[in-house]
Amino acid sequence: MTIISLTTDFGNANGFVGTLKGVIWNIAPGVQIADITHDIPAQDVRQGAIALWRAAPFFPPGSVHIAVVDPGVGTDRRPIGARFGNQFFIAPDNGLLTPMLEDAEAAGDSIQMVCLDQPQYWLPKVSRTFHGRDIFAPCGAHLAAGVALSELGTPITEIVRKPLPKPEPTETGYRAHILLADVFGNLTTDLPASWVKNRDRVTFSVRGTTIEGLVLSYGHKQPGELVALEDSEGYIEIALVNGSARNALSAQIDDVVEVFLNA
Repeated sequence: MTIISLTTDFGNANGFVGTLKGVIWNIAPGVQIADITHDIPAQDVRQGAIALWRAAPFFPPGSVHIAVVDPGVGTDRRPIGARFGNQFFIAPDNGLLTPMLEDAEAAGDSIQMVCLDQPQYWLPKVSRTFHGRDIFAPCGAHLAAGVALSELGTPITEIVRKPLPKPEPTETGYRAHILLADVFGNLTTDLPASWVKNRDRVTFSVRGTTIEGLVLSYGHKQPGELVALEDSEGYIEIALVNGSARNALSAQIDDVVEVFLNA
């Protein structure tokens, strides 16, 4: 059974997510629908990209991921479909698919991309403000129902890219960046934990606060202590045991985290 995932900034207050599901089930009544998140900050394409990027690899081959964080809805930005390796994606062409494309390129996976320009696979009436309902959901549903990606649109060779920040080497280590803050206030950076070879001989500096070494998990320090550790995706995370590092540090997305590798 095919799975469709949904990632949006719609929230759950106004019924938009339910509408997408209704459209999908009308076209592909047998699919399962998984909600990755609908709590992306409004119009925050990068946070939508990160959420999808972190979740998609855990889905079965052949899954269809519909992502709608679309500040350019109703403009000339393209609706696109893509296959990266064995996963399919439906989204606006605004950078939302950048991390998945870059990973597919780095891994040498097969890549197929189209502009979703075949209106027979849209809803009959398309609004200017709800392409999630009228274009993305139906195209994703047709794909899940067995329509080939090549039938949904014209082949394209490039899409809009908005690369995520990456750590910058320095004379003493790295200059990393905060990529996201989760619901607990933990701060995920863009620094792979594998780049830190000695967990006892590393220092992190965030907004004037210093953290020594890496711990194995939150419970290895006392409540109220700031710690650095490897998160579930293999990146360095700054956390406050039983609290919010984001609040404690007044941290913001893109804040710099200085990393000192002590010889």
